[in-house]
Amino acid sequence: MSEFTGPEKEQLKNHFSNSDDSVFAIITPRQVDRGALMSRYSRTDKSMRRIFLDEFLANENRGEEFYNKVLIEYGDDSVAELGIAQVAIEGISNIAVKKIEDRRIGLSYLEKSSRYVSWDKKVNGEFKFLREKKIMESKFADSYIQACNLDFEVYSKNIDPMLKFVREKEPIEKLKFKDSESGGEIEFSKIKSESDIKSATFIYNASTKAKALDILRGLLPASTLTNVGVSGNGRAFEYLLTILLGSELEEEREIAHKIKHELDSTIKSFVRRSTDKYGIAMQNYLKSLQKKSQILSKQQKIKPKHRGPLVRLVDYESEGIAQDKIISAIMYESQTIPYGEILGIVKKMSKSAKAKVISDFAKMRTNRRQRPPRAFEMTNYTFDIIGNFGMFRDLHRHRILTLERQLLTTDHGYSTPKEIVELGIKSEYDSCMKNTKKVFDSMRNKMPQESQYVVNFAYNYPFFMNMNLREVVHLIELRTIPQGHIDYRQVAQKMFLEIQKKQPNISKIIKFADLKSYELERFESEKRIEEKRKSN
Repeated sequence: MSEFTGPEKEQLKNHFSNSDDSVFAIITPRQVDRGALMSRYSRTDKSMRRIFLDEFLANENRGEEFYNKVLIEYGDDSVAELGIAQVAIEGISNIAVKKIEDRRIGLSYLEKSSRYVSWDKKVNGEFKFLREKKIMESKFADSYIQACNLDFEVYSKNIDPMLKFVREKEPIEKLKFKDSESGGEIEFSKIKSESDIKSATFIYNASTKAKALDILRGLLPASTLTNVGVSGNGRAFEYLLTILLGSELEEEREIAHKIKHELDSTIKSFVRRSTDKYGIAMQNYLKSLQKKSQILSKQQKIKPKHRGPLVRLVDYESEGIAQDKIISAIMYESQTIPYGEILGIVKKMSKSAKAKVISDFAKMRTNRRQRPPRAFEMTNYTFDIIGNFGMFRDLHRHRILTLERQLLTTDHGYSTPKEIVELGIKSEYDSCMKNTKKVFDSMRNKMPQESQYVVNFAYNYPFFMNMNLREVVHLIELRTIPQGHIDYRQVAQKMFLEIQKKQPNISKIIKFADLKSYELERFESEKRIEEKRKSN
């Protein structure tokens, strides 16, 4: 017999997906009520639908009242995770978007891609980069505008020539595509079906355009305007707002106020405490350390002389210690004694027996999506990396790790793709970089934060990444796949080689690292995407 009467079922239908089953979706329109129902649910033995009928239906402010009591009076932070919101932020610089995406937990992001979307379009006759208010009101305004315009002009005018160059270097006639008649792959010139020709052309055009834009993206300045969608819970948004409100950059503070305004219309009860002073206090403390850090930077200014990104494994455990911890954690679940005792037993195992355990787990993995068990989280690695800012933007997306970075500067040189040289535009490219450095150097002392906006994606950027072995496996295997950008593929490849050198047996678990190089990175991936599209 149903818990609810006929009239009650009628009242419930606009708020829950069903009124009879033990599994149901909450579809009541107000986000605050959804979260409050979830939280209230844990404090009573009533069913959720009964709570709604008894407490929420007749009181449209019940959700707000509940959260005011729990969050403000009791400070129960976990319930703030029950409020979910999606926010779109458009026309945001690549400096501000990275600050937002620094928040790793509780938020998910989708950002405009520099690989699939070109930045050559103008709005009202102007290229799309931030005219930062403080800069525009300073003596640096003209040189800043000139530098950013030069970057966009060189970028824009070389899209078609670079695309032509890429296609001449990798002509469609040389490549193989799926033939629907035979089921195999044949050269483009031998394809008969109009549908197959159309698909092949689409694949080729998409992969060559991505390649051309990948090569040229280094010209773009950090002021380049992008769009990002942010989805997350109230607790994470609250912390994001606290950090942005404490920023030294006016753009980031302004974005914080705008986000808060929009969240107040959807999950207001979940972000009420985001106006506290923690972010400002933290920034003030960091400023107090600035003099000391400036002395250190003068003493140890990095002038890297290397090809490609610099990757150094600077902190790790010996292979013996790491293996003992991993194997002890593997055994723990099936035992009835404490971890410390298991560790003592594992230390007495022979080297060959320990090596076999790691090898056995490596053999079980048949593809990169089959992740090693949690036991492989027991050992950590810290990598010092200097790579271009464009590449950093890609690696920055990884969440299950600790990443710290410095201000964006022109101190560490810049990267030049070989295709820039081969196309014959190195002189133009270098002119942009040198002009950027001149403008940056003139601004940096007066505006250390704002001067970042003028720096190009090609300039090298120091950061470190600390992560456990399980995340290392995921990052290296994902970021070395053929369709990855050459810059971050090189970083991930060097990470693998560093671990392999220090821990040859443990590194066997990183089974799907691809150390090859590819000319047309997106080609095979675009073929798979097109095949899926045709089958739907």
